[in-house]
Amino acid sequence: MIDATVVGAGPNGLAAAVTLAAAGLEVQLIERSERVGGGMSSAELTLPGFVHDVCSAVHPGALASPFFRSWGLERRVAMAVPDASYAHPLDDRPAAIAYLDLERTVAELGPDGPGWRRFVGPLVEHFAGVSDFTGGPLLRWPSDLTAATLYGMRALRFAAFGAGTASPRALGFATEAGSALSAGTSAHTVARLDRLGTAGAGLLLAAFGHTVGYPVPVGGSQAIADALAADVVERGGTIRLGEHVSGPGDIEPSRVVILDTSPEFLASYAGDRLPAGYRRALGRYRRGDGVAKVDFATSAPIPWADARVGAAPTVHLGGTRAEIAAAEAEVAAGRIPDRPYVLLTQPTVIDPSRAPEGRHTVWAYTHVPAGSDADLSDTITAQIERFAPGFRDTILASAHRSAAQLAHENPNDPGGEMMGGAVTIPQLIARPVLSATPWRTPVAGLYLGSAATPPGPSTHGMNGWYAAATALRDHFGLREAPFAV
Repeated sequence: MIDATVVGAGPNGLAAAVTLAAAGLEVQLIERSERVGGGMSSAELTLPGFVHDVCSAVHPGALASPFFRSWGLERRVAMAVPDASYAHPLDDRPAAIAYLDLERTVAELGPDGPGWRRFVGPLVEHFAGVSDFTGGPLLRWPSDLTAATLYGMRALRFAAFGAGTASPRALGFATEAGSALSAGTSAHTVARLDRLGTAGAGLLLAAFGHTVGYPVPVGGSQAIADALAADVVERGGTIRLGEHVSGPGDIEPSRVVILDTSPEFLASYAGDRLPAGYRRALGRYRRGDGVAKVDFATSAPIPWADARVGAAPTVHLGGTRAEIAAAEAEVAAGRIPDRPYVLLTQPTVIDPSRAPEGRHTVWAYTHVPAGSDADLSDTITAQIERFAPGFRDTILASAHRSAAQLAHENPNDPGGEMMGGAVTIPQLIARPVLSATPWRTPVAGLYLGSAATPPGPSTHGMNGWYAAATALRDHFGLREAPFAV
């Protein structure tokens, strides 16, 4: 019997494996794909020499992550942090841009500057407390009650006015710029804007923009996955690729098994060994809507109508807050909007290594009902062209993946949903079940360490670290896990 097996080499599986290996355990990591990374991988999806991120592309959560800081991410992987964290183009007016420098953001927002400072400034000031509160299970007393209160009160306000029908003044802004800028971060969650979980996620992403920034790994997200994998092997662990696991019989007997998988897979893997009540709780766990993604290889930078947008690797497209709220409500109702919210990254503006000289890569996705097989290439292209006339003329090649295709490629994303489950307050508290230690399952030695556990989605590795730390405490008597957070 070996010490530990980790199933799934996504960011959380890799985090769990390196934590266990650093504790001196005999660890094997098994991945069905031919490469590590899962949603944190990169590939030539369009033309030779053009490196595209398969899923996660920009990593503020990684720089804010206590696990990654302790592991030494910035020492192991070059992270390019832009001056402009994210941009939000608007029709017939200057774009709204969130800079790493909060005061520069306030100055360029003009009439909305004071409102933006009131909105995000206290969270930046109390960022350590906000990061701690959102970086673990919600069933605990916050270490910084002031930070948690400031964060919670703002989330409540933005959820109350998130439907988009309220005027910008109801949110504390004088014009559309500030409210649109806040809507762009909230819409990352693939959910209606008038939900508390959506508002909370948007606030955290806004605070990231003025603290750790919105970095891209030089060479692609695969660089982080490869660095983690190399450290696992260096510490004596074994990585087995191209192996499908469906049940305990597919792996060697292990004292501990950690699944970086969906709750659906956990239920299938453990079967009748799980108590009926626990299985029913897993069955009640809800998935969110999906995404449809297009990668572009281009001959030139995107010709944004506001040239300043070209300095931001992350761009939110969709117009005003009201437009974005309407588009997200359409998706939630099972329809595909004509003018959707589009999350776009243009990494080569800060990392030219991803494309041949003078060329560029563009990554863009929009939200769709779960399981949709619709090709949204034209819709996404039109939304980019809306704010960057002439973009079509720069396209050398493109590659589209529908929500259905993404689900087929990654079993952790059923329906093409990338959040590990709907981002709602009930599901952030009970993720995937109501428990003080939700990484531990009722089966002795079996743990869940995916985005379907606290602290939820994002490339921060904390889900895997928590699962590994719990296993080390339960079975190996180690009270403080490596890379303690």
